[in-house]
Amino acid sequence: MARTESTMQKLGTPMPSFSLADASGTPQDSANLQGPRGTLIMFICNHCPFVVHVADELGRLGRDCMERGVGVVGINSNDAENYPEDAPERMPAFASTHDITFPYLVDASQDTARDFAAACTPDFFLYDGSGMLIYRGQLDSSRPDNGIEVTGEDLRAAVDALLDGRPQSASQQASLGCNIKWKSCSNCCTSETN
Repeated sequence: MARTESTMQKLGTPMPSFSLADASGTPQDSANLQGPRGTLIMFICNHCPFVVHVADELGRLGRDCMERGVGVVGINSNDAENYPEDAPERMPAFASTHDITFPYLVDASQDTARDFAAACTPDFFLYDGSGMLIYRGQLDSSRPDNGIEVTGEDLRAAVDALLDGRPQSASQQASLGCNIKWKSCSNCCTSETN
């Protein structure tokens, strides 16, 4: 597996606006997806081993956040033509398998991933109630091959700090995963990156 770290966007960056459709083609607008207390944007996909490794926790975390007033959105920006496992028609089955109930949207143009400076799957961006970036980084320290239990502790701690009105930790670790499968990518996307 090729490993790509998140870009660690500058904290305080405003959340980019976007309008994307879900797998059924129903349009969704970022203004309507934001939660009253904050918003969590996850760049995920159906086939990346790093995402599959944490997908059940993403479903749990998403439900927990939404119950507490934090909007949650999953975005699939991968090139579905060259990576058909990430095609929109496969997204509902992936979501159902992992009990993902938050909106899971298709970024076919990949413009939204570029606007967020997303680099890998999974890549996480947590915004406060005013739409400012307060956390970007890893879900937790678990990886598909390191034997550490998936708990979501880093991202959950960031959500707790947001909801409790506490400052975020200054120590935020980059997320790690497969690179987003860019349409302009020619020789960089080999079978080793799947």
